[in-house]
Amino acid sequence: MTDVHPTDAGVVVRTEHSLGRLTLDRPAAINALDVHMIRALRAALDAWRGDADIDTVLLDGAGDRGLCAGGDVRALYASIVAGRVDEVG
Repeated sequence: MTDVHPTDAGVVVRTEHSLGRLTLDRPAAINALDVHMIRALRAALDAWRGDADIDTVLLDGAGDRGLCAGGDVRALYASIVAGRVDEVG
């Protein structure tokens, strides 16, 4: 059984039997993370934390260019260092 939940945040959340699968869905941006994606990932992970049916989580990226660009992580770090933690999640 597959249960698919695309989000407006650029993440596809789905379950396949005991697998929770999170797909970063911004292939044009090499699946670079933004705060909306981080919130969607966190919401799914928080929901699965208490779900006894999910025993494995897989994170992958749409497209064939990469899982996640590096510049996004650098931008998130810069926001934290600049004291704009509310922008990060």
